[in-house]
Amino acid sequence: EVQVVESGGGSVQAGGSLRLSCGAADFAFRYHCMGWFRQTPGKEREEVATIDINTSTRYTGRFTISRDNAKSTLYLQMNTLKPDDTAVYFCAAHPASCPPGGSFEYWGQGTQVTVFP
Repeated sequence: EVQVVESGGGSVQAGGSLRLSCGAADFAFRYHCMGWFRQTPGKEREEVATIDINTSTRYTGRFTISRDNAKSTLYLQMNTLKPDDTAVYFCAAHPASCPPGGSFEYWGQGTQVTVFP
């Protein structure tokens, strides 16, 4: 069973940094497109960044996505955090090419990031 598990969330003051990690198990990590998404109550889930199997990246914000295939781990480096970045952040995986519209096949449970003023 494919599993992705996020970690690294927490509370931080505005202007601070966090690095989220996503550990992957039981699938060929290096052959999956990986992505970070976030969601706040009452809003639709939004894409933060994706990285494909060739490490080409797509960003919709200020954060940096990276992957370590040897460790089957995905990262999201978040710097200069703002209160508007407060959300639950989800890791997602999709076989081969990155899917359109955020329609990833596998999702983690999410990790809370809270940025206070």
